[in-house]
Amino acid sequence: MDAAADAPEPARPLPRVIAIANQKGGVGKTTTTINVGACLAEMGLRTLVVDLDPQGNATTGLGLENRGLEHSMYHVLMHDVPLENCVEPTDVKHLFVAPASLDLAGAEIELVPAFSRETRLRRAVEAVLDDYDYVLIDCPPTLGLLTVNGLAAAQEVMVPIQCEYYALEGLGQLLRNVDLVKRNLNPTLEVTTIVCVMYDARTKLSDAVVTEVREHFGDKVVRTVVPRTVRLSEAPSFGQPIITFDSRSRGALAYRDVAKEVHHGPA
Repeated sequence: MDAAADAPEPARPLPRVIAIANQKGGVGKTTTTINVGACLAEMGLRTLVVDLDPQGNATTGLGLENRGLEHSMYHVLMHDVPLENCVEPTDVKHLFVAPASLDLAGAEIELVPAFSRETRLRRAVEAVLDDYDYVLIDCPPTLGLLTVNGLAAAQEVMVPIQCEYYALEGLGQLLRNVDLVKRNLNPTLEVTTIVCVMYDARTKLSDAVVTEVREHFGDKVVRTVVPRTVRLSEAPSFGQPIITFDSRSRGALAYRDVAKEVHHGPA
C-alpha cells in the first residue's frame, strides 16, 4: 500500500484577519486594502474585504454600487444579519467584498447604547472564517466605535503610512488605541505590518520618511515601498484594483510584492 496515499492532507492554515487602520484621512488606507486584497486573491487565496468606512470607497473601488444595497455592513452590525448574507463577489477571482452603505455613518451613534457594541463585528467575522484565507477590514479614518469593532475582530493591524511631512503625526494615538483594545477586548491583537505608500523617488523627503519609519518599527515595515502614481489614483474611479486596471504598472508590481511579503513574510 502506498503510504503517501494514506498521508493526511496538510492542515489548512488558519485564516488571517487584518484590520487596515490609520486615523489620518488620505493616506492610502483604502487603496492598500483593495490592492493587497486583490493581489492575495490573484495568488489563489480566498480574500474578503470588509468595508467598515461609511464613505464606502472600498466598495465602489471594487466595482460595487453602495446605494440601494439590500444588505450591507450596517445591517450586519445593527440588525444581526449574518455576514455571509451581504458578501458580494467582485470581478477578481477569489476576491469578495462585504459592502458599506451610507447608513454606516449613523451606526457610530446607534452603537453607543447597543449591547456588546465593541464585539459585534468579531462575532460576524468568526461565523464566516472557514470560507476565507484572509479577511481585510477597511477601518474608517477615525477612532470611533466602527474602528474599535474592526480592531476587536482582527488578529493583526496593518498601518499604511504616507511618505510625506506629517507621516507619523497621530500614529502614537492609533498605537495607544490598539493597545487599549488589546488590553480590554482582544489580547492577541498586534501591529504586524507597516506599509510605506505614496513614495516619490524625486524627493529627499520620501527617503527620509521611509528611513524614520524603519528606525521606529524595524522588521514590521514592508520592504517594498508603494510609489505615488497616476494609475493608482485612477483605478478606483473605474471600480477596479490596480492589477486589473493596469496590470504591469509600477503600482501593480509594488502591491504584488507587498501581498507576497504579507503572506510569506520578508524574503
